[in-house]
Amino acid sequence: MTIAPETAPRVALITGATQGLGLALAEGLAQRLSPRDTVYLTGRDLDRVNCAVDAVPGGGAQVRGELLDVADPHAADRLAGRLRERHGGVDVVFGNAVMRVGPDDDPRKIVTEYAEVNNFGTTRVLRAFAPLLREGGRLIVVASSLGTLHYLAPVLHDRFDGLTSLDEVDEQVAAWRDAVADGSARGGAWPGFVNIPSKIGQVAAVRALAHQRRERDAARGVLLAAVCPGMMNTPTSGMWWDVSGAPSPADAAVPLLDLALGPVDPGHYGQLVRNGDVLPWKPGE
Repeated sequence: MTIAPETAPRVALITGATQGLGLALAEGLAQRLSPRDTVYLTGRDLDRVNCAVDAVPGGGAQVRGELLDVADPHAADRLAGRLRERHGGVDVVFGNAVMRVGPDDDPRKIVTEYAEVNNFGTTRVLRAFAPLLREGGRLIVVASSLGTLHYLAPVLHDRFDGLTSLDEVDEQVAAWRDAVADGSARGGAWPGFVNIPSKIGQVAAVRALAHQRRERDAARGVLLAAVCPGMMNTPTSGMWWDVSGAPSPADAAVPLLDLALGPVDPGHYGQLVRNGDVLPWKPGE
């Protein structure tokens, strides 16, 4: 099924789009869509948003910059309201906003802001934009292969498995955040790398919302999924690993764009997808 009738202008939005993968997604969408379509490139710094918009090559969809700080509890709802007034709905949303951490960062000091952006920012975007999806729309959260229960101690699996609402996901993320902040996570089963529980929380959020929307989304050809772009050659990744041979953000964006603009595979719904394949959520699947 196509995203929308060919006669209808399409609307796409990317959060965290001023650099890296987010900017590559904005550029890729602009190239693949038509001049009648609109791509919203968003970020939390207006100067960087404007510079990123200016850097996108012309010739495709119209690229518009919008200020969106997903850490602001009301920002996603405000932007969703403006897009509803302008366009009536949206066709493609990539949730890509992320706070980056380095090996020298103390998890106890950064975890509150980290969860606010990466996790509560994700659930805010899901709440705000899922109701705006038009027939055949796509709502895709950029996560990681670390976002599965394979990377979490079995004693903690029940924290994130089987959740059926975004409120439940937020509650579990808040409990993890507080345990890291007060130091109690160090003496328990939580992994020391905060990226693991955070990514698991993002995928759990997609799964919880999919649990609620699956039937009506299937009837409307809507895809809700998390996606793993794989290792990329970026300065942030380079602080942790040798990424000299890793794909560029532009190359890593290609399968994500295919997922957003190609035919819907019902098997992808509510799942974590990497290069077109579903990554199992937990051992035994």
